[in-house]
Amino acid sequence: MKIKRWPPYAPITKAIPESPVLRLDQFDNSSFDRSVPKWKEALWWVVRSLFFAPWFPIPSPIKVAVLRLFGAKMGQGVVIRSRVNITFPWKIVIGDHVWIGDEVQILSLERVVIGSNVCLSQRAFLCTGSHDFSKENFDLITKPIEIGNGCWIGAQAFVGPGVCFGEGSRCLAGAVVVKDVRAGHTVGGVPAREAG
Repeated sequence: MKIKRWPPYAPITKAIPESPVLRLDQFDNSSFDRSVPKWKEALWWVVRSLFFAPWFPIPSPIKVAVLRLFGAKMGQGVVIRSRVNITFPWKIVIGDHVWIGDEVQILSLERVVIGSNVCLSQRAFLCTGSHDFSKENFDLITKPIEIGNGCWIGAQAFVGPGVCFGEGSRCLAGAVVVKDVRAGHTVGGVPAREAG
């Protein structure tokens, strides 16, 4: 019995364009603005491991108070579940009645603004940083993220640098969002597109 492969295998015949070989020994992010002294950043890493990394629940009001101590602007009624990872709290603004699910990651190398009544589901990743892979020194690129009021970011969704979610928009689970989402619209898929 002969087994058919689907889709049929076809060798790559197109030429792949030349791209520079990465030279990570030449990477330099000395111009990156961390916005706080090194001692404060180091202290945050310690505090984060105590209050945010544990698998067991620590009450949200305690976590909110800790984030405020480190410069985050936090609204009322914010719920923060276990193992939430926030890089630089001094670069985040969170509105009222926001739910942040288990293991959400907020890579806040740039400003992250989250409106009120927003749900970030489990393992969602808000990523304000990337790298320019067209250059051999792999330059750091950072852009802010903004999520409007009444939005829902589905579980394990990726939100890339510079993305803005309009008010009342939604992102389905597992989506990779690299472009702005219009107010009141739903996106899903890889890369994310408007859902019918």
